[in-house]
Amino acid sequence: MYRLLLAEDDPAISRSLAEFLRGEGFGVETVSGQREAEALLTPGRFDLLLVDLSLSDGSGFGVCAAAKALGLPVIFVTASGDEGSVVAGLDMGADDYVAKPFRPRELVSRIRSVLRRCGSQSVLSLGPLRVDTDKALVTKNGVELPLSALEYRILLVFLSNRGRVLTRARLLEEIWDAAGDYVNDNTLTVYIKRLRDKLEEDPQQPALIKTVRGIGYRVDE
Repeated sequence: MYRLLLAEDDPAISRSLAEFLRGEGFGVETVSGQREAEALLTPGRFDLLLVDLSLSDGSGFGVCAAAKALGLPVIFVTASGDEGSVVAGLDMGADDYVAKPFRPRELVSRIRSVLRRCGSQSVLSLGPLRVDTDKALVTKNGVELPLSALEYRILLVFLSNRGRVLTRARLLEEIWDAAGDYVNDNTLTVYIKRLRDKLEEDPQQPALIKTVRGIGYRVDE
């Protein structure tokens, strides 16, 4: 799964755009300020940044500079569409510039185009599993696994948070609308079981999706 950092100071835009991108198969973390964004920029954590020029405590230009120092691609997504801002952003190394208001699917197309140019990988591995996020295809030992939309979404959430313990509340927050249906705690339990039945060699002793007692679940790095 491609991992994106969205730096956007408008809570409504941040929430709706992050939700849409997750539905398209991306892992998304959101921040509203420059300092918070720069604090998250560690090697290997993100594949691409979406950055507004106007942030709560600074400028998207600063975030862009920090990202480019790590070799990360950056797309500015901002209402500041004047020529000076566009030129300044591109001159400092931004890979694309999208003016608000924008069409979400066009933005996704631009994201994928930049990722292809930058050589990001779209095939992820987890033990015997291979996940092709471009094709939404999951295989185990070369055999395709028939996952439902929600099972696939849960798997992508785990893959984008390897090594981290995910609480049940966090999982519900990430997937509640992935299938267009209400997902409650009991439903999540059912889907985790179904996913383990398909992924694990021994679902009773899961080696991929591990239970952290009293907290949630973890997929190791």
